[in-house]
Amino acid sequence: MLRATPPSADAVIIGGGVMGCSILYQLAARGLPNSLLLERDVLGAGSTGRSSSAIRMHYSTPVHARMAWQSLETFRNFGEIVGGECGYVQTGQLIFGGEADAAVFRANVAMQQGVGINTGLISHEEAGDLAPGFYLADCAALAYEPLSGYADASATAFSYAARARELGARTLLRTPATGVEITQGRVTAVHTAGGRIATGRAVVATGPWSRRFLLQHGIDLPLEATRHEVIHLRRPLAALPHHPGGGDLINRIYFRPEGADLTLVGNGNMEEVVDDPEVYAQRAGPDFIGEVWSRLARRIPPLAEAEFSAGYAGLYTSTPDSHSVIDAVDGIEGLYVCTGFSGHGFKLSPMVGTLVAELVLEGQATTIDIAPLRMSRFAEGKLNNDGYGFRVMV
Repeated sequence: MLRATPPSADAVIIGGGVMGCSILYQLAARGLPNSLLLERDVLGAGSTGRSSSAIRMHYSTPVHARMAWQSLETFRNFGEIVGGECGYVQTGQLIFGGEADAAVFRANVAMQQGVGINTGLISHEEAGDLAPGFYLADCAALAYEPLSGYADASATAFSYAARARELGARTLLRTPATGVEITQGRVTAVHTAGGRIATGRAVVATGPWSRRFLLQHGIDLPLEATRHEVIHLRRPLAALPHHPGGGDLINRIYFRPEGADLTLVGNGNMEEVVDDPEVYAQRAGPDFIGEVWSRLARRIPPLAEAEFSAGYAGLYTSTPDSHSVIDAVDGIEGLYVCTGFSGHGFKLSPMVGTLVAELVLEGQATTIDIAPLRMSRFAEGKLNNDGYGFRVMV
């Protein structure tokens, strides 16, 4: 960790969440150790530190499905592939679809299997064996991912940053970037309050701050910072000692176990646009707690008798199609954008680091075709079809 601003770097990553840390590591691992990460606060202080950290594969587009599946390999073998700890816990994941979602649901599962994901449709009886005590009568389609689970988003970011530093990269904390210097159509430096850093490559991975940061450079992307709440409930262990994770398209919630006796639950259709990402209510409100708890109890009746443990809120960086933007900026050589993950970022973060590093070093992402995530899709009117219309499973 540096205390003084260095005069130059081969690449500057702006933003110290899990995305920025993953990118920093991948650049260093691929032979660009003179890379620098700038973070306005401390690592993971933004959306990463308030992530629900779920890991699952059920997406409606091949680009997200491939990114999630290949990222899972890293989460499951983090110590060997990256080093350090990510806190991966395998719980399995059930996905619940109603009549309105059944056709799209089955098509999505077939697509996911086509890209190699370990998932499949299951019967009510099989689901009952996996999740005793769950209410299943309203489900027209059920799927199960045995390898899904959750991890620790902050630990993952810290591990990526630590390994990157071991490889020669640097992090500079409590040092917000104030702007990117662009000369004759190319990046020439990144500016901070502490000074100018000469560089030919800058990656903007600033999460909820992205729209504000990019606008000052004439880049107008349809990004919104949106507030999303999560609660933890203490389970009645005699009635529900354990359970898998879940994505419930009927009740529009997601949930997963947490530790030995807690259940985390969030929702897919209650959000609030935040004008200033530095000023928002960081606790779950009573209306949300009551509403999401009742939805969860419809799926898992024993949790009607749970005890409230804690609640918090974090920010998504949302796009109109709930898909991220990973692209080189047209007309500005050396400037790259990595933002807009709409609540899906953590589970995709290992592959995001790989793809951005390929984009920076090779001129294009080669492991996965990320054309669906290009900046120009909004102006072209070629948005990704989320399949469901809300953010539980897009």
